[in-house]
Amino acid sequence: MTAPAAVSPPGSRPVEGTRRRVLLAPVTITPSKPLTPSHLKGLFWTDVMYRATACLADVDYRFSHSTYHLTEQTLAFWEFLDRTQGDTGYAELTEDDIGSLYVRHRAAADRAPAAALRPYADAVEHHGWVHPAATRVLELWRGQYARLGLYDPGLLAHQPPGLGLEETLERLRARGLCLDHRGLGGPVYLDLTRHGLPLRQIVTADGRPNYLACALRELLPLAPDYDELVFLYDRDLDPDYQLLARVLAPLGPVVHRVPVGRVPVDGEIRSARAGGWRGLDAASLIEAAAADHDEAAIQLGMRLYFIATLGPGQSQSHRPDLLHQCLGRAGRLLAGAPDTADADLPERLGVHRRDHTYVDPYRLTTSLLGRRRTAPARDLLSGVFLCP
Repeated sequence: MTAPAAVSPPGSRPVEGTRRRVLLAPVTITPSKPLTPSHLKGLFWTDVMYRATACLADVDYRFSHSTYHLTEQTLAFWEFLDRTQGDTGYAELTEDDIGSLYVRHRAAADRAPAAALRPYADAVEHHGWVHPAATRVLELWRGQYARLGLYDPGLLAHQPPGLGLEETLERLRARGLCLDHRGLGGPVYLDLTRHGLPLRQIVTADGRPNYLACALRELLPLAPDYDELVFLYDRDLDPDYQLLARVLAPLGPVVHRVPVGRVPVDGEIRSARAGGWRGLDAASLIEAAAADHDEAAIQLGMRLYFIATLGPGQSQSHRPDLLHQCLGRAGRLLAGAPDTADADLPERLGVHRRDHTYVDPYRLTTSLLGRRRTAPARDLLSGVFLCP
């Protein structure tokens, strides 16, 4: 795995011997379509990092859909659904049904004006409202999380950000990081030009926040409470996460950026907004695996494939044959796992860190493979790779 970039402020490390506090903040997935191989890769990386690091530190896993429902990407889809589908009952629809509507929305030439999105933003902000289509997708994801042994960080929970948008902008303005042109009819920019980073628009002229603005609302109040903050995200988002790291590091935590490559299909990295997930989505992969493997082998085998086999980059296309091999390998590892190990679990996990507290998922997962390696003990498999 490529060494993650870190921003380390002076004096941020705690007293020797104290238990470190770590916040994992992976990029969220908009609940508008099925989980694709790229989504699954990020989820497995985060899950293994969270569960392994929790054996060594106090770890919080922040994955709040409530925070990011306010983005135009989400609100515009909800407005499109209400405008074109009327009173559709979403409780019986599949992810594919809803995802197909999302593809139609993204392909449509017309875009809803800001005024049409304001009632949706108000309902989300002040009443915690979620469109029934998104609720349906999140319910389906929760079932898939359970089958895959993924920790549920609160998919259906109301977890609003700690700051309002104006309070967030005021904090940025006090630090000289905000360029607000709304009084002139323009947008709001995050200004880190003195650090050699480009201006980044975070609020449109008509008041709509983007993903980065929402992330700042969530993370500005959280960051001071942690020794380390770990971002996991798509490589294409690296410029925004460089900005986030620069804003948050002076508040106290050592900030680590861990980009995780997406999964190409037939050599091409595809966006879910264009569809093309049929047969490759989480539900399909689970059902195909369940024909020949039990639950434990599926959970371990998926992690062997999406973490160790695909690796941190994005050069390896999805290959069903390699996934099948990993599922078989998982079954053999489970059958041969010894009940005890030569060292306790924290000691065995600790060797998979570098100059950071979190456990590297790639180093840990690849350590399970190799013909001459010691078979992983049951406490490692059950504590990190299987549903607790």
